[in-house]
Amino acid sequence: MAITKQKKAEITEKLSLGLSSAAGAAFVSARGITANEMNTLRRELREKGVKYAVAKKSLMKRAFAERGITGTLPELPGEVAIAWSADPIAASKGVYEFAKANKERMQLVGGIYEGAFMSKEEIMQLALVPSYKELQGKFAGVLSAVVTKFVRVVDAKAAKGE
Repeated sequence: MAITKQKKAEITEKLSLGLSSAAGAAFVSARGITANEMNTLRRELREKGVKYAVAKKSLMKRAFAERGITGTLPELPGEVAIAWSADPIAASKGVYEFAKANKERMQLVGGIYEGAFMSKEEIMQLALVPSYKELQGKFAGVLSAVVTKFVRVVDAKAAKGE
């Protein structure tokens, strides 16, 4: 079924507006995903503040051109969707986590970070970056360990009478 010019313009505008407020985006290749799995993915992404849309590659390319995305667009095989969010890594991380359970049928194929296209490998590295809360927890743990060791040393010195 052909899409009217008006519908194409609406889709391009939706993508362009979404990308204007996005700090990061991920391109997703999903073949053989059931409707229930897709609904689960959309729900999980929505909870993380990530928007998800399926569109023709030609319409995506128009939206990318309107936004002035730089670099080389990665190869987008088959049917492709795009996930985007204001958090630079939320889209790639959300899709990556879902794709781990559906490796055969879903995978990251590229993305956008800070206004530039990223390859599959680069977006995968971005998806593996710990979240801000995880990094805060690790930092607090390191600080706590240092303070604990210092207290033990001082306590040991005091017990010896030094």
